[in-house]
Amino acid sequence: MQSASSNVQQARQVLADRLRELFKDAGLEGKDLAALCGWHPSKVSRISTAKAQPSEDDIRAWCRACGAEDQAGDLIASLRAVEGMWLTWRRLERAGLKRSQEERLPLYQRTRRFRSYCSWALPGLLQTYQYTEDVLRTIQRQRVATDDVADAVAARMERQRVLHEGQRLFAFLIEEPVLRNTLSAGDDQEEQLEHLLTVCGLPNVSLGVVPVAQRRPHLPVENFWIYDNAQVNVELVSGYLTLTQPSEVKAYADTFATLAGIAAYGDRARALILRARDSLR
Repeated sequence: MQSASSNVQQARQVLADRLRELFKDAGLEGKDLAALCGWHPSKVSRISTAKAQPSEDDIRAWCRACGAEDQAGDLIASLRAVEGMWLTWRRLERAGLKRSQEERLPLYQRTRRFRSYCSWALPGLLQTYQYTEDVLRTIQRQRVATDDVADAVAARMERQRVLHEGQRLFAFLIEEPVLRNTLSAGDDQEEQLEHLLTVCGLPNVSLGVVPVAQRRPHLPVENFWIYDNAQVNVELVSGYLTLTQPSEVKAYADTFATLAGIAAYGDRARALILRARDSLR
C-alpha cells in the first residue's frame, strides 16, 4: 500500500504532465512560456516536473500563455483535488475540533455502505458521550490550541444519527486491544463496552474483532474508513489522507477483506467484549 507522500506526489505528477503538454501543444519551449508569464525559466521547469506546485493564478497565466484558457477551470479543479488529498492535523484542526467533526457530516450522509478499521480506539459512530470526550480531550491536549471539546463531542454525537437513518450498512473492524485501552476510567470504559454490545445488535451493523493471536505483522496499523467504493480516508500520525483513485480504494477494500477474514464475529466477538468488560471489574 502506497504511503501518503507517494500518493500525493503521484497526483502532483499527473497535474504537472498535463501542464507540460499544454505548452508543447502550443509549440512553446519552457523559456518562451516563462517570458510570456513574466517568470524566471526555472519556475516553469520546477512546475512541469512536479518539483513545485503551482498556484491557481499560475495555472491561469500558464493557460493564457498557451492559448488554452478554456482548460484553466479543469486544471484548477485538479490542483484543488491534490491539495485536498493530504491535510496535516495542524491545518485540519486549526479552527478547533468542532469544525473538523462537522465538515465530515455531508460525507456520512451521502454514504450508504461504510467500512471502518480501527487499531487504537473505537470508531466514532460507536462511541458513548464520555468515551468521545476522553478521546477528543486526549487529541486536544496533544495538538490543538483551541479548547472546543464539548462542542466537538456534541457534533460527533449528532453524526451518530446516520446509524439509524436511511438504508445504510456498517461494517466495523477493531483490534482486540482496543477493547482494553485506557482512554477512559474503569466505569466509563465498562459503559462503553455495554454500549458496543447494544449498537452492534442493530441489523445494519456488523462488528469484527481481530484477535491478537490472529494478527499478521504485514497488515496496516493506521485507522481507515471506506465510503461506498468512492473514497478512503486514512488517519496517519501527521495528517489526514483522502484517496479517490479506484485502484487505491480497491487496495484498502482488499485489505479490509483480509482483516475481516481473520476477525471474530457474532458470539466469538461478543465473548471478547464481555471478557474485556469483566476484566474491568
